[in-house]
This record gives sequence, C-alpha cells and structure tokens, in this order.
Amino acid sequence: MTGRLTDKVAFITGAARGQGRAHAVRMATEGADIIAIDVAGKLPDCVPYDSASPEELAETVQLVEATGRRIVSSVVDTRDYDGLREAADAGVAALGRLDIIVANAGITAPQVWDAITPESFRDVMDVNVTGTWNTVMAGAQHIIDGGRGGSIILISSAAGIKMQPFMVHYTASKHAVTGMARGFAAELGKHGIRVNSVHPGPVNTDMGTGDMVSALGQAMETNPQLSQMLTPFLPTWVAEPEDIAGTVCWLASGDSHLVTAAAIPVDQGCTQY
Repeated sequence: MTGRLTDKVAFITGAARGQGRAHAVRMATEGADIIAIDVAGKLPDCVPYDSASPEELAETVQLVEATGRRIVSSVVDTRDYDGLREAADAGVAALGRLDIIVANAGITAPQVWDAITPESFRDVMDVNVTGTWNTVMAGAQHIIDGGRGGSIILISSAAGIKMQPFMVHYTASKHAVTGMARGFAAELGKHGIRVNSVHPGPVNTDMGTGDMVSALGQAMETNPQLSQMLTPFLPTWVAEPEDIAGTVCWLASGDSHLVTAAAIPVDQGCTQY
C-alpha cells in the first residue's frame, strides 16, 4: 500500500464486519488509526438478516492491530446521539486527532410497499438517516478543531441514485443520505472538510444471511418485471467489501483533495440507465 493515510485517524461506524470492517482494515493498511463503532447486537425486527456480534467487532480490532496501527472500539447504536459523541470523544482523546469520518452503519429490509409498517419505516429511517447525521455530528467538530481539514464519507447506495424495488423506506433513506452529504459539504467546506456519498450496488456481506434472500424473493414475486432494475454493465454482479473500501480510502486521502459534494457510484454501472 502507499501510506496515503499515515498517522490520520478515522471514525467508522458499522465496523464489526462487511463494508465497515473492510474500510477499517484498508485505512489501517494505509497508515490510519481507527475509532471503530458497531451496535454488535440485535437489529430492528424488520431486518431479516443476522445481527453483528461483539466477537465480530473484536475480530475487526485484531485485524487492524495486525497492520501495526492502533484502534479504539465501542459498542454503540448510531441512533444513540450521546453514546456516539462519547465514543468519538474517547477515541480522539486516546488517538490524538480526527481526520476522517465514514458513516457506514445502515440496515435494509425487503418489503412490498403495502407491507411496510409505521414501525419498520421509522426504524429504517432512524438508523440510516438519523444515525448517519448523528455520526457526522459526533465527529465533525473534532476535525474542525484539528485545523487540518478532512474527509467525511457517507455510505449511501445505488438506491440513493436510482432506487431499489421493494424497499420504499430504504430507498427514501438512501436518497436522504445523498442530500445530506451535499448539505454538509456546502457548510463544512470553509473548514477544508470534504463530504461525499458513496453508492454501492450489491455487495457480498452478511446482509445476505438469515432470511434475507427468501424475503427478497417473496417480494419480487409480487412484481417480477422490477427484479432486474439494477442489472450491471460489467460481468461482476456482486462486489466484495474490499472493492468499496478502495473508493472510500481514495476519498479519505489527498488524492481526492478537490472532490466534494459528489455522489460516487461503485455499482458496476447498474444505476446508469
């Protein structure tokens, strides 16, 4: 690796596994220390896949430490504003600074439009939108106080550019994240802080475990003509978490120093038609 993030510190949510773990390990490999956050426990009832565990968060810690970098981890629900603030403050106190925020934590739930309950809609919006806002608010002032500028990356989705069938709440939440990135970019730019959103298509993570595949299949049966709306241009239908981490690491580095308020798809072209 190139050491593009040497001695920087990154605050990453949803770091126990999947994309969050990939971001943490890739940034550590590039020289960054990590403040890792994960709920590491039960997700809302509408979520059909397996929850992350404290053991998985501990494995992320081990993987980062194996690179020779430091890591501070906390079990926090991103909906808990005060808890996130405390975790960010403790991480900065331990590691000395903050340069990068990756608001990665999020949930999804395949549900036909008229099967979505008020509770399910609220849960998806609370985690994906309010949790993302909480993450930025917990860390942005630390970046400002450092006086060096920085990079904030909000993980949206292909559903935040195009849409995802059978997920009205998820699609709404990820469009909100796209707009949130632009809004923060405008106001934080005077501090040399860049804010961008990243939009993966399908990624091979634990979101595919449990009853996720069957729940999505049942929803697709209600309107099969929508099932191919995210067909990619490239032969690769499903990305690996490390593929997304490469783009996130680039956005965190000086190589993208003039890129802000951008919605960057990493989706094999599936949103471009």
